[in-house]
Amino acid sequence: MKTAVVTGASSGIGKEVALRLLKMGFEVLGISRTTDKTLAKEPHFRAINSDLSDEKETLYLCETLKKERIYILVNAAGFGKFEPHEELSAKSITTMTFLNLSAPMLLTNATLRALKESEGYLININSIEALRASKFAGVYSASKAGLKAFGDALFEESRKSRLSITNINPDMTESNFYEELRFDVSEKEDEKLLTSDIADAVEHILTMRKGAVVSEYTLRSLKFGIRKKSKK
Repeated sequence: MKTAVVTGASSGIGKEVALRLLKMGFEVLGISRTTDKTLAKEPHFRAINSDLSDEKETLYLCETLKKERIYILVNAAGFGKFEPHEELSAKSITTMTFLNLSAPMLLTNATLRALKESEGYLININSIEALRASKFAGVYSASKAGLKAFGDALFEESRKSRLSITNINPDMTESNFYEELRFDVSEKEDEKLLTSDIADAVEHILTMRKGAVVSEYTLRSLKFGIRKKSKK
């Protein structure tokens, strides 16, 4: 049974992707601060609790993953805070930058030899913000654009191997990502993405002919919609 590593596996896109990979017959190592109860019941799921916004924990995890024979790495963990730049705390800036960019690069560094040896897949769950500039999203967009650039460069670097590398850039997706934010996805089905849409994209990537690679996979809702939360 081939092994997939999914970060951010306890909720949102990461959880949905982990469930889809289990359904497809992979063993899944789920990386998150807490363990999801549904995934914990799956016989081929292993939870590794780690805070990927913490450098020491991330580096320790890297050493653990070096011992695994990994076929798929899905970097899905992420964090966003959207405020005027001068209103962001230094902690928010460093957390976003490390979790969204540094941690995926470190995990990829730790697993890349195994991924190449297994002729596997590296999938970065990025964001539509990697492709555009939006107000109040300077740090988030920069971290996601950085992750996209990393994936693009690594694709060119690794083309002599049979490692497939894809950046997935989803638009606003219904998940717990927006719990602490002042806005949320629309309630209309054609104005938002679902986590299952991103899992569908991952399945598509993994079931394509190995000689072809979708290096860039952008998903948008059919219509634009956003819902502002009422002030508490």
